[in-house]
Amino acid sequence: MAISGGVDPAPTGFVLTLEMDGESFAFFNELRRRYYPPEHNLVPAHVTLFYRLPGRHASEIKTLLRNETEDWRPFQVAADAAKMIERGVAFFLHAPQLLALREKLAEEWWPWLTDRDKAGFRPHITIQNNVSDAEARATLRGIAALRPPQITALGLHLWRYRDGPWEHATLFPFRG
Repeated sequence: MAISGGVDPAPTGFVLTLEMDGESFAFFNELRRRYYPPEHNLVPAHVTLFYRLPGRHASEIKTLLRNETEDWRPFQVAADAAKMIERGVAFFLHAPQLLALREKLAEEWWPWLTDRDKAGFRPHITIQNNVSDAEARATLRGIAALRPPQITALGLHLWRYRDGPWEHATLFPFRG
Protein backbone atom coordinates (compact mmCIF):
# COMPACT_ATOMS: atom_id res chain seq x y z
CA MET A 1 0.00 0.00 0.00
CA ALA A 2 1.31 3.37 -0.93
CA ILE A 3 1.10 5.87 1.87
CA SER A 4 0.73 9.42 0.72
CA GLY A 5 1.52 12.32 2.98
CA GLY A 6 0.87 15.17 0.56
CA VAL A 7 -2.20 17.07 -0.50
CA ASP A 8 -4.42 15.24 -2.94
CA PRO A 9 -4.13 17.25 -6.21
CA ALA A 10 -7.54 16.17 -7.52
CA PRO A 11 -10.76 14.86 -6.01
CA THR A 12 -10.81 11.09 -5.85
CA GLY A 13 -13.12 8.54 -4.37
CA PHE A 14 -12.62 6.99 -0.97
CA VAL A 15 -13.15 3.46 0.29
CA LEU A 16 -14.01 2.99 3.98
CA THR A 17 -12.98 -0.26 5.67
CA LEU A 18 -12.96 -1.70 9.16
CA GLU A 19 -9.60 -1.75 10.95
CA MET A 20 -9.04 -5.29 12.29
CA ASP A 21 -6.70 -6.44 15.03
CA GLY A 22 -3.34 -7.74 13.81
CA GLU A 23 -3.95 -11.45 14.42
CA SER A 24 -7.25 -11.47 12.53
CA PHE A 25 -5.83 -9.37 9.72
CA ALA A 26 -2.86 -11.75 9.37
CA PHE A 27 -5.18 -14.79 9.23
CA PHE A 28 -7.43 -13.38 6.50
CA ASN A 29 -4.66 -11.67 4.57
CA GLU A 30 -2.66 -14.93 4.36
CA LEU A 31 -5.71 -16.70 2.93
CA ARG A 32 -6.25 -13.86 0.48
CA ARG A 33 -2.58 -13.94 -0.54
CA ARG A 34 -2.81 -17.71 -1.05
CA TYR A 35 -6.12 -17.93 -2.93
CA TYR A 36 -6.79 -14.59 -4.63
CA PRO A 37 -5.45 -14.47 -8.20
CA PRO A 38 -2.25 -12.40 -7.91
CA GLU A 39 -3.03 -10.21 -10.92
CA HIS A 40 -6.27 -9.09 -9.21
CA ASN A 41 -5.05 -8.95 -5.60
CA LEU A 42 -4.28 -5.24 -5.38
CA VAL A 43 -5.34 -4.61 -1.77
CA PRO A 44 -4.95 -6.46 1.54
CA ALA A 45 -7.75 -8.35 3.31
CA HIS A 46 -10.47 -5.94 4.39
CA VAL A 47 -14.11 -5.43 5.40
CA THR A 48 -15.58 -2.76 3.14
CA LEU A 49 -18.19 -0.50 4.69
CA PHE A 50 -18.45 1.87 1.70
CA TYR A 51 -17.07 1.24 -1.78
CA ARG A 52 -17.03 4.80 -3.11
CA LEU A 53 -17.32 7.99 -1.09
CA PRO A 54 -16.83 11.18 -3.12
CA GLY A 55 -13.47 12.91 -2.79
CA ARG A 56 -15.07 16.33 -3.12
CA HIS A 57 -16.62 15.74 0.34
CA ALA A 58 -13.34 14.70 1.98
CA SER A 59 -13.55 17.29 4.74
CA GLU A 60 -17.09 16.37 5.76
CA ILE A 61 -16.31 12.64 5.57
CA LYS A 62 -13.23 12.97 7.79
CA THR A 63 -15.02 15.20 10.29
CA LEU A 64 -17.90 12.75 10.71
CA LEU A 65 -15.52 9.78 11.03
CA ARG A 66 -13.41 11.60 13.63
CA ASN A 67 -16.53 12.51 15.63
CA GLU A 68 -18.11 9.05 15.37
CA THR A 69 -15.02 7.06 16.32
CA GLU A 70 -14.59 9.13 19.50
CA ASP A 71 -17.77 7.53 20.85
CA TRP A 72 -17.04 3.91 19.88
CA ARG A 73 -15.00 1.35 21.79
CA PRO A 74 -13.34 -1.58 20.04
CA PHE A 75 -15.85 -4.41 19.60
CA GLN A 76 -15.95 -8.05 18.58
CA VAL A 77 -16.94 -9.30 15.14
CA ALA A 78 -17.72 -12.98 14.59
CA ALA A 79 -16.81 -14.67 11.31
CA ASP A 80 -18.76 -17.63 9.95
CA ALA A 81 -17.18 -20.50 8.08
CA ALA A 82 -16.23 -19.60 4.51
CA LYS A 83 -18.94 -19.58 1.84
CA MET A 84 -18.99 -19.34 -1.92
CA ILE A 85 -19.78 -16.03 -3.50
CA GLU A 86 -20.11 -15.22 -7.17
CA ARG A 87 -16.72 -16.26 -8.64
CA GLY A 88 -15.00 -16.74 -5.28
CA VAL A 89 -15.00 -17.38 -1.53
CA ALA A 90 -15.64 -15.10 1.46
CA PHE A 91 -16.14 -15.17 5.20
CA PHE A 92 -19.38 -13.45 6.22
CA LEU A 93 -19.39 -11.49 9.48
CA HIS A 94 -21.80 -10.86 12.35
CA ALA A 95 -21.64 -7.78 14.58
CA PRO A 96 -24.65 -5.70 15.58
CA GLN A 97 -22.33 -2.80 16.42
CA LEU A 98 -20.84 -2.83 12.92
CA LEU A 99 -24.29 -2.80 11.34
CA ALA A 100 -25.40 0.09 13.57
CA LEU A 101 -22.28 2.13 12.83
CA ARG A 102 -22.54 1.57 9.11
CA GLU A 103 -26.25 2.47 9.14
CA LYS A 104 -25.55 5.73 10.98
CA LEU A 105 -22.85 6.70 8.49
CA ALA A 106 -25.08 5.77 5.55
CA GLU A 107 -27.85 8.02 6.86
CA GLU A 108 -25.44 10.96 7.03
CA TRP A 109 -23.98 10.34 3.57
CA TRP A 110 -27.10 9.08 1.78
CA PRO A 111 -27.22 11.82 -0.91
CA TRP A 112 -23.60 11.04 -1.86
CA LEU A 113 -23.78 7.25 -1.91
CA THR A 114 -23.53 5.19 -5.08
CA ASP A 115 -26.22 2.65 -5.88
CA ARG A 116 -23.86 -0.09 -4.71
CA ASP A 117 -23.45 1.55 -1.29
CA LYS A 118 -27.20 2.16 -1.03
CA ALA A 119 -28.02 -1.46 -1.93
CA GLY A 120 -27.42 -2.84 1.55
CA PHE A 121 -24.60 -4.12 3.68
CA ARG A 122 -23.50 -7.74 4.09
CA PRO A 123 -20.16 -7.51 5.91
CA HIS A 124 -17.62 -10.01 4.65
CA ILE A 125 -13.95 -10.61 3.90
CA THR A 126 -13.29 -11.86 0.38
CA ILE A 127 -10.33 -14.22 0.20
CA GLN A 128 -10.86 -15.25 -3.43
CA ASN A 129 -12.53 -13.65 -6.42
CA ASN A 130 -12.37 -13.72 -10.21
CA VAL A 131 -12.09 -17.53 -10.40
CA SER A 132 -14.22 -20.31 -11.85
CA ASP A 133 -16.90 -22.04 -9.78
CA ALA A 134 -14.77 -25.20 -9.81
CA GLU A 135 -11.76 -23.34 -8.38
CA ALA A 136 -13.92 -21.65 -5.73
CA ARG A 137 -15.40 -25.02 -4.71
CA ALA A 138 -11.89 -26.47 -4.44
CA THR A 139 -10.81 -23.56 -2.23
CA LEU A 140 -13.86 -23.98 -0.05
CA ARG A 141 -13.08 -27.69 0.41
CA GLY A 142 -9.45 -26.87 1.18
CA ILE A 143 -10.28 -24.42 3.96
CA ALA A 144 -13.45 -26.06 5.31
CA ALA A 145 -11.77 -27.12 8.55
CA LEU A 146 -10.41 -23.65 9.32
CA ARG A 147 -12.05 -21.70 12.11
CA PRO A 148 -11.54 -17.97 11.67
CA PRO A 149 -10.48 -15.98 14.71
CA GLN A 150 -12.78 -13.61 16.54
CA ILE A 151 -12.08 -10.19 15.04
CA THR A 152 -11.58 -7.13 17.20
CA ALA A 153 -12.74 -4.03 15.36
CA LEU A 154 -10.28 -1.26 16.22
CA GLY A 155 -11.46 1.62 14.05
CA LEU A 156 -12.21 2.77 10.54
CA HIS A 157 -9.70 3.06 7.73
CA LEU A 158 -10.21 5.58 4.93
CA TRP A 159 -8.42 4.82 1.63
CA ARG A 160 -8.08 6.82 -1.58
CA TYR A 161 -9.37 4.85 -4.53
CA ARG A 162 -7.41 5.44 -7.73
CA ASP A 163 -8.61 2.70 -10.11
CA GLY A 164 -6.16 0.15 -8.72
CA PRO A 165 -4.27 -0.18 -5.46
CA TRP A 166 -5.66 1.90 -2.64
CA GLU A 167 -3.63 4.59 -0.90
CA HIS A 168 -3.88 5.13 2.84
CA ALA A 169 -5.67 8.37 3.71
CA THR A 170 -6.52 8.26 7.42
CA LEU A 171 -7.02 5.75 10.24
CA PHE A 172 -9.75 6.65 12.73
CA PRO A 173 -9.27 4.48 15.84
CA PHE A 174 -12.19 3.79 18.17
CA ARG A 175 -11.50 5.83 21.31
CA GLY A 176 -14.73 5.68 23.35
